[in-house]
Amino acid sequence: MVVVGGGIAGLSAAYALSQSDGPPIACTLVEADSRLGGKILTEQADGFVIEGGPDSFLSQKPWGIELCRKLGLEDRLIGTNPDRRRTFVYSRGRLEELPEGLALGFPTRLGPFLRSGLLSWPGKLRLGAEIFVPRRREESDESLGDFFRRRLGREALERIIEPLMTGIYAGDADRLSIRATFPRFPEMEREHGSIVRSMLGARRRQQASGMGERARWTPFVTLRGGLSELVQTLTSRLSAVKVCLGRRVTAVRSCGTALGYEVLVDGESPLKADAVVLATPAFGAAGLLAPLDATVAGMLGAIPYASTATVTLGFRREGFSHDLDGYGFVIPRIEGRALLASTWSSSKWGHRAPDGSVLIRAYLGGAGREAVLERSDQELVELVRADLRHVMGVTEEPVMARVFRWPRAMPQYLVGHLDRLAAIEERLARLPGVFVAGAAYRGVGIPDCIRDGLGSAERVRAYFDKGSSRSL
Repeated sequence: MVVVGGGIAGLSAAYALSQSDGPPIACTLVEADSRLGGKILTEQADGFVIEGGPDSFLSQKPWGIELCRKLGLEDRLIGTNPDRRRTFVYSRGRLEELPEGLALGFPTRLGPFLRSGLLSWPGKLRLGAEIFVPRRREESDESLGDFFRRRLGREALERIIEPLMTGIYAGDADRLSIRATFPRFPEMEREHGSIVRSMLGARRRQQASGMGERARWTPFVTLRGGLSELVQTLTSRLSAVKVCLGRRVTAVRSCGTALGYEVLVDGESPLKADAVVLATPAFGAAGLLAPLDATVAGMLGAIPYASTATVTLGFRREGFSHDLDGYGFVIPRIEGRALLASTWSSSKWGHRAPDGSVLIRAYLGGAGREAVLERSDQELVELVRADLRHVMGVTEEPVMARVFRWPRAMPQYLVGHLDRLAAIEERLARLPGVFVAGAAYRGVGIPDCIRDGLGSAERVRAYFDKGSSRSL
């Protein structure tokens, strides 16, 4: 069989297929780039650990930590710095700290929230009135913006929810699907009639159970030497997998028999495969499947993507004008700045900057804000420096700067995404042995993509168990 795409989803699929907990399956992994890992890209430079793409993953989603444990990387996992837990929102010309007890934009402790300057008093009263907002009876999907505006009010959406949540998807709150991005919240509304009431109850239950502040992992974790450690270790476990780097797959076509496919690869003879996992962006899978099924290709190609960039700056700590006492900040779209957010990497994580230095990451682009990426790398660096000067008062000259561009990198889960996904899966059932995996479908985070890759391997095994012959 053939896995197309060497990002974390494709690597996870190939790894699972190569394991001995089932009948051996001969597998070829084909990646167009000269390296594996996709958007996971770590550079080491002068003692700095620089993440070009994601810098961490959620510990609450178990698939990332479970894979690290299986690979023997558990001792390399690190959580966020417990001594600098503060996160800020740039609002009305200043950095406002997210109040203690605020969980995903919702107050679970009244005092800190009432003292916060993030919302005006009318905005705080409107959010507090959420417990009186009637639950929605319709079962249809709605946008993230419509959901939170309805339950919490416009100001809470614009000043807290939008920068915290849509930054994960680099999307537009009024187009993203609440059911596909944050299904927990409509579930809370259905079950409890109020999100605030549900979260306050969950906090009381957590305190009563003794769970808590000192959980085994912080919400976000990473690896001591950067996330590429995961890619490198996974790659080292693929000895039973044939890996073809720098080879672009151009199409998947039927062999003309009842079962089996040919995977066409630039500069290579066609690969015979009884099953194919397309761990590529949805638009890539669309192009590959067009010769087989124009309808499913059209469905996949209709999933939109946004482009982003990260800019990482290193500074000397001596004389640095900001204390970086926290994890960083987000900027609401309503503020009109180019910068989406900034992570103070050397404060949030250990082992990110050499002694006497600090490291800051900045995020640009996203849905509706991609014009900024037409600028040169140097212009992006200067743009970030201008926003850091405006927001934080940082005027120092960086000693290191790196720009990473990610064109069409972030799939957009628009309203109705789950229905579209169901239609894609129904149509793919007409192509026995063809599976898709990756960030475009069931979650954009690293644990989600790992789960999807592992799940595609399980579906391949189940398909073969039904009686298909295997490529050898």
